[in-house]
Amino acid sequence: LCNFFSYGTNDLTQMTMGISRDDSNGFIPKYLEIGIFDDDPFQTIDEEGVGFMVKHSVEYGRSVNPNISLSVCGEHGGDPKSIAFFDKLGLNYVSCSPYRVPVARLAAGQARVRARMAAAKEEEKKQA
Repeated sequence: LCNFFSYGTNDLTQMTMGISRDDSNGFIPKYLEIGIFDDDPFQTIDEEGVGFMVKHSVEYGRSVNPNISLSVCGEHGGDPKSIAFFDKLGLNYVSCSPYRVPVARLAAGQARVRARMAAAKEEEKKQA
């Protein structure tokens, strides 16, 4: 039985999209300019593609082991938008480069506050 999943989302992005992070500076800016990408997929998780696979992996993993520890490592682990997505999925922690730790901690705290506020609003609606 598996005790943890740690998602290397930069590698998943490369394999899913068939693009190399090393070569991406040559075309990502143009893709952003013409609207192929909303965000650089190596900076912010592509929720519809790579995120879809992570989401389903989380669901299947938890169906077998409800106590599985789930994490993400890499640049996405330090991106506020990606952290909010991972929080919605229920990941336990993120790992990122040291210079991104302060931003990651703040983003994780903000995501938790938003989730608790949403839950409180739902509870308030039920009681009304």
